[in-house]
Amino acid sequence: MSWPTKEDLAMLGSMPKETLLNLVFLHIKNLWRIDGLYFLGIEKKYGTKAATHIDADCWKIMGKIEARELKKALDIKNRNLSGLIMALRNTSWALYQTQKEFEISAKKGVFRITHCRTQETRIAKGLDEFPCKLVRFGYLQRFVKEFNPRMNITCRICPPDPHTEDVWCEWEFTLPE
Repeated sequence: MSWPTKEDLAMLGSMPKETLLNLVFLHIKNLWRIDGLYFLGIEKKYGTKAATHIDADCWKIMGKIEARELKKALDIKNRNLSGLIMALRNTSWALYQTQKEFEISAKKGVFRITHCRTQETRIAKGLDEFPCKLVRFGYLQRFVKEFNPRMNITCRICPPDPHTEDVWCEWEFTLPE
């Protein structure tokens, strides 16, 4: 049987647009909830370092898969910086973040998270900041290489790096001339 099923497509297709969008965002939130729950479980049992390495391995694979699927789903033909930023804006990670910024010029693209939901939730629970640089860098590196193997990525800032109150992480993307 093919996926999605005709019945599911009909059910979702009959929903009002706002309801359908709310459902999409609910599922994105649930994806990040389960990501956080499994991370916390591994962290509790094996420590932050082990949990971070397991998380990084998973997200490297996800970066490649997500880039490939987004190129197809969004029919992105242009593999330049504007195409990359369009794809990044549509990742589950970017859609989950409510306070983010994207910049694009002829020479570079930038993705910045000004208030990170994951980090701020950890802090509210009395946990330390998540040293997510290893996880995010691996994810974005594989995402970028799948999108366009010639592109480069630079991490400007990401925990455990010190950061300002209004920027949690910032990533720069370039294409060689």
